[in-house]
Amino acid sequence: MAQHLLDGIGLWADIRCEMPAAAGPVLFVDRDGVLIEDRGFVGSAAQTRLYPDAPAAIAAARALGYRVAIVTNQSGIARGFYDWSGFTAVQEAIDAALARAGAAVDAVLACAYHGEGGAPYAVADHFWRKPNPGMILEGLRRLHGIAARSVMVGDKAGDMAAARAAGLGSAVLIEHERLTTSTDADAVVRSLAEAVAWIARTRAGVS
Repeated sequence: MAQHLLDGIGLWADIRCEMPAAAGPVLFVDRDGVLIEDRGFVGSAAQTRLYPDAPAAIAAARALGYRVAIVTNQSGIARGFYDWSGFTAVQEAIDAALARAGAAVDAVLACAYHGEGGAPYAVADHFWRKPNPGMILEGLRRLHGIAARSVMVGDKAGDMAAARAAGLGSAVLIEHERLTTSTDADAVVRSLAEAVAWIARTRAGVS
């Protein structure tokens, strides 16, 4: 576990592939509310519920040529609800579900720092914490990503802001209940599958 903590405390970077020789697009996905149900500070495998269409959507994105990276704020660690072992248990459940669908992610990046957290996580406005772009920029660097061809899919305004700050080409907002009337997203969809379908249409030049 410790090998993934860049600073030994609150920055997680699990890079699962060699640096690609050629630059290419990256699909960045938030975790809670995008891959798994946002059940409030999910910190165990028992709490982890993947959306049914998420594994196939990840596989479809990879088939389109995207490297895939999870980028997730983890204030639940800062607040003491769980620790990095709980985070790892959730990720293992996600990985197992993806594997059953023949899919996988290339990187997992997480930031546990939060201004209202306990020591040593009490860092306000950390560069890696969305809406700041640090995790996305690290993912682009580690996966040889082309920012202008890359996409962020998230369920919060902070995800969209992080995508803009990192210079990504597109930002897609998931709203399960279709509540948004105004947003800084390029598209508003109801699931990761819809997001990947929108990406595929956009790449093909179909509106």
